[in-house]
Amino acid sequence: MATGDRVQSSVTVPQAFDAFVDSHEAGLRHALVGYFGWDLGRDAAAQAWLYGLEHWNRVSEMENPLGYLYRVGQRWGRNQRPRRFVWGANDSIHEHSFEPGLIPALKELPSKQRVCVVLRHGLDMDYAEIARLTNSSHAASRKNVERALSRLRQALEVTSA
Repeated sequence: MATGDRVQSSVTVPQAFDAFVDSHEAGLRHALVGYFGWDLGRDAAAQAWLYGLEHWNRVSEMENPLGYLYRVGQRWGRNQRPRRFVWGANDSIHEHSFEPGLIPALKELPSKQRVCVVLRHGLDMDYAEIARLTNSSHAASRKNVERALSRLRQALEVTSA
């Protein structure tokens, strides 16, 4: 098969689902990567989207379908990881173009704080977007980012800007 050829699928993707994925794929993927690390997070996002496609009629009627799919990805990822899970331990990314101490410092954060700070400062999402994606409140998202930044500053020995 030549590069660029597509395999024909017997699955018909509803246009509404396709548009939903186009709008939210990156955010969901990055949130789950923030939660689990690169490899497991990408797989969890893929599984969440697959679930969303298979159950689109029900998921599309939900008040917060993106938040629901985030939880689906979390559930799937938790079932895949070993009991003594270390965030990012098996990640395939080895070269970083940022502060070398950032990844170890992020590993030490509680998962909620890590996800929120990655979404806010890594993807420049606003607190309302983070709250919707993580199915939490605006205030909780803001507090998680504040606490994460405080811990990161302390770990990296950086004074407040």
